[in-house]
Amino acid sequence: MNSEKYIGLDVHQATISVAVMDCRGKVVMESILETKAATLLEFLAGLRGTLSVTFEEGTWAAWLYDLLKPHVQKLVVCNPRKTALLKHGNKSDRIDARKLADLLRLNDLEPVYHGETGVRMLRELARSYLTLVKDLTRVMNRLKAMYRSWAIPCSGRDVYYKRHRAEWLSKIPEAGVRRRAERLYQQLDMLQHLRQQARRELLAESRKHAITAKLRQIPSFGPIRAALAVALIQTPHRFRTKRQLWAYSGLALETRTRGILLRARPTAALQKTDLHSGPQQGSQP
Repeated sequence: MNSEKYIGLDVHQATISVAVMDCRGKVVMESILETKAATLLEFLAGLRGTLSVTFEEGTWAAWLYDLLKPHVQKLVVCNPRKTALLKHGNKSDRIDARKLADLLRLNDLEPVYHGETGVRMLRELARSYLTLVKDLTRVMNRLKAMYRSWAIPCSGRDVYYKRHRAEWLSKIPEAGVRRRAERLYQQLDMLQHLRQQARRELLAESRKHAITAKLRQIPSFGPIRAALAVALIQTPHRFRTKRQLWAYSGLALETRTRGILLRARPTAALQKTDLHSGPQQGSQP
């Protein structure tokens, strides 16, 4: 008798809805657990047979993957954007857990890669660096938008430099707006300092991986881009073909086509045809 069990987890901040299904598709157990490591491991320890578990990629995915991987036979973190069945029919935590368990049983889930722990430090530093870059860009855009809202030309980068700051602030006639600009400049200075720190830590950690030196031999690959490539790709062996690797890395050619035929010049027959009244007299069919 096949003792394999398929477990679907619908994970939330406070609770986890669990559905356990056997190889015939029958739900043998359902439960609601507290989102705690001890509670979840105790539940799995009470199940017999070969355990296969799945849950959706999300905030808790990395923590759950590291927690459950040593205790189950198969672990799939699925892509919720490609799980169309979850979007159809009634919607609830219990139903979603059942659907996940059934899709796992049918091997009909699109997995999201998890697994490389050797580059975890580099990956977290890369995420920190990219987040700071986005925050810094957002503050810089807000600063220029504020000057443009008062019809003050601010092209170039002089508006960001400390040596020109007093001059730029004096161009703002309104005291409240000037105070707001000072706050934005304070955010700018803080984020620039944090970004430099994150950049140094990212580069220092990337030097521990020999592959970054090889990646820098590629044209247009500098130290930052090489470090981010190692952190985000993690390992090329996760891809089935080289084409998938190039596309994920942003190195593949991308083509986009739109309604070209609709915009093409009409042929001679179409030029003689009235789309509303039909062919004109004397025109060829």
